[in-house]
Amino acid sequence: MATLSGVGIGTGVAAGPVARMADPLPAPANVPSTLAADAERARAHEALSAVAAELGARGERAGGLAQEVLEAQAMMAEDPSLIEEIDARLSAGRTAEWAVHDAFASFRDTLTALGGYLGERAADLDDVAQRVVARLRGVPAPGLPDPGHPFVLVARDLSPADTAVLDLRNVLALVTLDGGPTSHTAILAREKSIVAVVGVAEASALADGQTVIVDAAAGLVATDPSAADLADAADRARAHAATASSPPSPGALRDGTAIPLLANLGTPADAGAARALGAEGVGLFRTEFLFLSADAAPTVAAQQAEYERLLAGFPGMKVVVRLLDAGADKPLPFLNDADEENPALGVRGLRALRAHEGILRDQLTALAQADAATRDRGEGADLWVMAPMVATVEETRYFTDLAREHGIRTAGVMVEIPAAALLADRLLAVADFASIGTNDLTQYTMAADRVLGAVAGYQDPWHPAVLRLVREVGAAGSAAGKPVGICGEAAADPLLALVLVGLGATSLSMAPAALAAVRALLTEHSFDDAKRVAETSLAAEDAASARAAARAAASIPASA
Repeated sequence: MATLSGVGIGTGVAAGPVARMADPLPAPANVPSTLAADAERARAHEALSAVAAELGARGERAGGLAQEVLEAQAMMAEDPSLIEEIDARLSAGRTAEWAVHDAFASFRDTLTALGGYLGERAADLDDVAQRVVARLRGVPAPGLPDPGHPFVLVARDLSPADTAVLDLRNVLALVTLDGGPTSHTAILAREKSIVAVVGVAEASALADGQTVIVDAAAGLVATDPSAADLADAADRARAHAATASSPPSPGALRDGTAIPLLANLGTPADAGAARALGAEGVGLFRTEFLFLSADAAPTVAAQQAEYERLLAGFPGMKVVVRLLDAGADKPLPFLNDADEENPALGVRGLRALRAHEGILRDQLTALAQADAATRDRGEGADLWVMAPMVATVEETRYFTDLAREHGIRTAGVMVEIPAAALLADRLLAVADFASIGTNDLTQYTMAADRVLGAVAGYQDPWHPAVLRLVREVGAAGSAAGKPVGICGEAAADPLLALVLVGLGATSLSMAPAALAAVRALLTEHSFDDAKRVAETSLAAEDAASARAAARAAASIPASA
């Protein structure tokens, strides 16, 4: 039995025959059209509108995070700048197929060069272009295979449109050649509790019908397993399912040390599902959903209504709200649409909000009013508000002073930049709490784009350099008597969650689907165990050896 390595999403395991994703449609030829330019323009505009409508309808059926992603794709299909580029090519006498393909490819290359959030959108553009070209050709768009039986899906990468409509009755697991732990494929797979391993470069050698075991916990794909291997995988899958379906309880270590397990949420509509899975509150509420699809900043009243829905969904529980995390890498016309050579290191997060203080003040006002209104009705939560992308003590003081001026009772900062981690003792002398965003902290520590598959091996929060920075923040929180939460995807890895607790994290926030597995592992270990396991990881030289050392220290078999 051979194994292929990648980045595991979640902790599940599954086995079955491979079914490969169909190859993309071939690029249209750059030849003159036999139709008039107006006729080709009508064809192109009809296809773009039809694809936008289809993506929007898929989003409504999928709901949740998938709906946000699909609606963003639908907007791409009707983007005025893209349509202008397509029309220019049609005016030169080219076919609608080639004009669409070439205009989208030009935009894709631009986004790829920018990297960061915009670089991640490049794959979405490819998917939209393929769907439009397929519509023009009158053929089915490349999509999911249907072998007629349950299968392990193998693809170069999955578009949001495909991931959103995966038939979980037939898709046993997902393996992609590209992508990292924070790609849209990974995020949606985690939300849907799909067993997945991404960034498996060698998966191109897997053949249709070949039996594999997909082990997300170990980040491995095992090929041609024996009957004994398959039986072991089936036993582990049943144990994982039993853990996931067990009644939720408050997060705690074996010795009774409380470790609240919170949920990362993107909209208030997700509150009920998160609570049903045992979320003890919200460790990260992303407010971007209010802003990203808007032409202007939402009003205070519009924001307040959504925040009230959120707070009422968690009465008496902690709810941590992250202010708008946008800027040059997530351009908004009313915030920052300036081009930057390196947007990941540009004007984003608090920097962008500070440059447009009216938007920041409106958001704080809406949050404070929502807090007061829900408390008056007896359904309030314990509201905490934090600023994203904080780098300095001065920024911390600016934000916390402004938050308190607006009536926010608990104001904190996100630690996503190494500078903030190294100065955590000084930041926490000012802020009420810190929350570590491990996705960006890893990206900036390792100088590895979090959405670029080519450097996915560096984008690993297990790296001892990242863990050392977490320890700095944990120690600062302990010395100051202030909470330090984890709200990055690292908290969804049960073993890494144990390590993070050993490094000083006082709460963990994750995708709700990961709560059960994290809760189960924590109950098997004491706080002393957590510190001991964390020390073994810190002593390692790289991410792989840190993970292996932790498994050994926690007495977890390598195949578990």
